[in-house]
Amino acid sequence: MPESEVTLPDRVTSDIDRFVESGEFLNWDQAVEELLTLGLSAYQSDEQDLDEESVFTGAVEDQQDPAIADDDPGSDRMY
Repeated sequence: MPESEVTLPDRVTSDIDRFVESGEFLNWDQAVEELLTLGLSAYQSDEQDLDEESVFTGAVEDQQDPAIADDDPGSDRMY
């Protein structure tokens, strides 16, 4: 497994220490690995949601009301 070195803010290291001390994780390595994995999963889900929204939004924006489909866009008729 590749190793990496990162510098974390004090508040983040304190949070991880607290998680390990409370038994949420067995040790620091497990905590960092699982928290990074969760963060990456959430980030990837957000990107997929954006793609899906644009697909659905585009389909709705391309629709036209069938009641006005036969109207001449240049006509001055008012109903």
